[in-house]
Amino acid sequence: MTRILHIETATKVCSVGLSENGYLIGLKEIEEDGYAHGEQLTILIQDLLKEQYLSTKELSAVSVSSGPGSYTGLRIGGSVAKGICYSMQIPLIGIDALTSLSAIAAKNYNQNICAVIDARRMEVYNLISDASLNPLKAITADIITEDSYNQFDPFLVCGDGSEKLQDIWKERNCTFDLDIKSSAKGQVEIAFNKFNQGQTEDLAYWEPFYLKDFILGKK
Repeated sequence: MTRILHIETATKVCSVGLSENGYLIGLKEIEEDGYAHGEQLTILIQDLLKEQYLSTKELSAVSVSSGPGSYTGLRIGGSVAKGICYSMQIPLIGIDALTSLSAIAAKNYNQNICAVIDARRMEVYNLISDASLNPLKAITADIITEDSYNQFDPFLVCGDGSEKLQDIWKERNCTFDLDIKSSAKGQVEIAFNKFNQGQTEDLAYWEPFYLKDFILGKK
């Protein structure tokens, strides 16, 4: 039995899932404007395992969002994931947040997917994939214009960066689904495949993929 704990903290959604042999068996997540990851992540993990009558000793691996996304969220998620892996001597699986997001969309849409995570103002972290999750454009951080990514039209736009694009892309051949947001459930099949193929991380050297340098804001 392959049991994997999934941790997604790249956005305001703090999400944890549990899978067995590539199938989701439990999910807990909250979304708060104030980024509650530091206070809630370990509680969600404990509650999820308790509901399934399991402990960390029965986990085969932990998958975690490797970014890009919130610097603080990624740092907290990565630290908790590495802590569990170190203590239980189990593998860590890194999964980029935009591929995970695209995997959720691909279950309901058979078209190109434009996954976007808010990077503040009119900037987003973006990945363009086809319906089979083959990347058509590498992950980038971009300032959005009316013509951004138009060579991939038509496509589905999803993720927490999609709401601010609705107006600027209103004349484009785009479909928007604002209900598709980052979630640990998007990691399940990807993590199971990586685990079976031995595609795990070096615990000593793994770090989240921030993409942009962290800039300390002023109060």
